[in-house]
Amino acid sequence: MINITEMLDASAAALPDNTAFSDPHKSITFRELQKRSKQTACAFLSESLNCKIKPGKPVAFYMEKCVDAVVVMFAGVYSGAYYSFVDVRQPAERAKRTISILDPAVIITDDENGQKLEEILSGSAKIPVFNISKLLESTEKSDISDELLNERKNGFYDLMPLYVNFTSGSTGDPKGVLVSHRSVIDFIEVFARDFDISDTDVLANQAPFDFDVSVKDVYSGLLTGAKVALIPREYFSNPSTLMDYLCDNEATVIIWAVSAMCFVSIMNGLDYRLPDKLKKIMFSGEQMPVKHLNRWKKYLPDAKYINLYGPTEITCNCTYHVLDREYEKGETVPIGVPFENEKVFLLDEDDNPVTEPGREGEICVSGTCLAIGYLKNEEKTAEVFVQNPLNKNYYERIYRTGDLGKYDEQGLLYYISRKDFQIKHMGQRIELGEIENAAISSDGVEMACCLYDEKKQRICLFYSGSAEKETLSEEMHIKLPPYMIPGKTERLDTLPLNKNGKIDRNKLKELI
Repeated sequence: MINITEMLDASAAALPDNTAFSDPHKSITFRELQKRSKQTACAFLSESLNCKIKPGKPVAFYMEKCVDAVVVMFAGVYSGAYYSFVDVRQPAERAKRTISILDPAVIITDDENGQKLEEILSGSAKIPVFNISKLLESTEKSDISDELLNERKNGFYDLMPLYVNFTSGSTGDPKGVLVSHRSVIDFIEVFARDFDISDTDVLANQAPFDFDVSVKDVYSGLLTGAKVALIPREYFSNPSTLMDYLCDNEATVIIWAVSAMCFVSIMNGLDYRLPDKLKKIMFSGEQMPVKHLNRWKKYLPDAKYINLYGPTEITCNCTYHVLDREYEKGETVPIGVPFENEKVFLLDEDDNPVTEPGREGEICVSGTCLAIGYLKNEEKTAEVFVQNPLNKNYYERIYRTGDLGKYDEQGLLYYISRKDFQIKHMGQRIELGEIENAAISSDGVEMACCLYDEKKQRICLFYSGSAEKETLSEEMHIKLPPYMIPGKTERLDTLPLNKNGKIDRNKLKELI
């Protein structure tokens, strides 16, 4: 298999009537998805839509995920293009910069976001824009030209880009992480096999399509014939609606951001209605607070719980840990061991290997999983996608994650924190993550985030929950040495989250 379209073609042949994707308003079978995607692709390739989709050019989406978006997404892939979803919640100026970097062949939007997109594109070079409903209506009865599709297919190769997801950049410009067909095919075949995902499963998709967690849902379903039920973003602010959706769809697998799982436990969603068909519960993005994990395990004790780790640049995940014991408050859940065909290792500050238990090192990754690089950003690509300093014999490209990790006595890997979350305070090297872990293990603390105020030379702790500041401070003095005690502690109703569902540290910096 060299191209993702082969996954769709295979499932459409083997399981044509299985539901491939659903949302609250629509569902589509594999046969229908293949047909509608090919029809739309042929309309793109025949230039009847007055746009030129060429290999190596992206199809951009400025809308929320839905079944129709999946159809056009794969239409782009059949056309030899790659796709990118532009976050509709980000500020207009950032969206404009993202679209400028993409320089897409076409932008797909909907009624809800069309006017905002018009304003964003005002004064920019003319890019064809299509309303998704009108586009699909116009191609509904189109003929499928095998000649056009095969002509484009003849140029397919496995290192073609499949999608680009944008992450934040240190310069203020978003970074577009470009991922190939080969990386996704290689990872998803292992992922679906290791976690026994089959055509009887229902994957309840939490992540938006501009976040790479969604890749595991979309392509696990495409490969195995499982149904992918798309959960609207707004359901994650309404726990009863969310739990009804999980139960009504008889979800068997969730692959969610940690913050989404915490939302359910904080809001007592499992008390309202229990999605008792869930048998595999996977989470990633941040360290899972044990108190929230244990709430899920209390209600769904027979499910398999899996901690996943990996940045966008290595195609979803590079390590995993199947939880095989109970964890106490204050413990850290390991990120485990590498997936098959992925090499994960630690380097110290002098690029020496770190293998002994308890010693910190930067997590580095090598293998087919590595992204192509950053779109139109050779300098940043060259900075983090580098030659393995341990290999003097041949070219071996690795990705330096910027994350710190350590091994335990059993060889399991643990995430510690970001390198840039490590500070020097009162002459001591401190991991801010250790302070966060101490806070969140305290009674009455739901979420916590620690920052360092360089100007005032103090540690700042922000948290949400019912705990009083004085009580929390007393606990911190018991758990931490004096030089790690926050100089400022502030309770918030909720901690702000970024588009990927992680705590938004930039927003919190405004409160220092």
